[in-house]
Amino acid sequence: MKETFKAFVVREQDGEFTGALETKHMADLPDGDVLVRVDYSCINYKDALSVTGNRGVTKEYPHTPGVDAAGHIVTSTDPRFQEGEAVVVNGFDFGMNTSGGFQEYIRVPGDWITPLPDGVTTFEAMAYGTAGLTAAQSVDELMERVKPEAGPVLVTGATGGVGSITVALLLKLGFTVHAVTGKEAEADRLKQEGVTEVLSRQSFLDETTRPLKKGTYAGIIDTVGGPLLASIIRYVQYGGVVTTCGNVGGAEMTLTVYPFILRGVRLIGIDAVQLPIAERLRLWRQLASEWKLPVGEWVETKGLQEISNIVTSLLEGTHQGRTVIEI
Repeated sequence: MKETFKAFVVREQDGEFTGALETKHMADLPDGDVLVRVDYSCINYKDALSVTGNRGVTKEYPHTPGVDAAGHIVTSTDPRFQEGEAVVVNGFDFGMNTSGGFQEYIRVPGDWITPLPDGVTTFEAMAYGTAGLTAAQSVDELMERVKPEAGPVLVTGATGGVGSITVALLLKLGFTVHAVTGKEAEADRLKQEGVTEVLSRQSFLDETTRPLKKGTYAGIIDTVGGPLLASIIRYVQYGGVVTTCGNVGGAEMTLTVYPFILRGVRLIGIDAVQLPIAERLRLWRQLASEWKLPVGEWVETKGLQEISNIVTSLLEGTHQGRTVIEI
């Protein structure tokens, strides 16, 4: 085991935040029960905020971001884990105010670790990452009450990390999928993948006067939030389900109670940060078996030195699909 290793470190100087590759020592890692050699990480919107100095995500700098990591255990004082075991780490405070996955080694509490089930590699785990876990959780909640024969399911933010995996999962499971995206140039690609109808965000935002619209959708998986979420709820059928997991479209919304008291619509919040390990493992087992996707078709692989450029594309809204970081 090396005493030094590579890491992507963000530093603040005169109010400006810059990230670069640096050499760190094992002693720089936080306390924890388990030392993991990281094979892969991936980039999420939350990572982009951390890299650019968002204090709502990361309070103190210098900092190594990366809210996802997958690799193999080097040493463990927690008897639940053994040397060489493949694991995934995400959620809790990992990569936010605790040193994250954009480095060769991490040290974390045993309670933050999910063993990877057979059928999913460390690369595949990061192709999914927190985005995939969130998508799986959303689909799982939807399927508690909505079946494919009930009608189409609408997915917002369909070309983003969570949205693209959600679309793929729903199509694999036999649902008719309609997609909402702000990237109209992606409509043809979505239809080639099997999406029946592609709609613009603006088509829902332009008309918001009627409290209820025609009940078109059996369910909705929303990754955007804000006014778009308030608008699309009006289109859900009686007894339908809406899940929501993001706020890129805004944290506030104005809506009536009518979808809930006249149509019995259920609005379910999705949180992958504090999700119990037992639930994570159940979802990973689904992704490793019945729900397994051909991840290589929608994933690009980059190195640590390319993180800053990827962050820029994420914040500019030009990034597509999933990016795995090979450590």
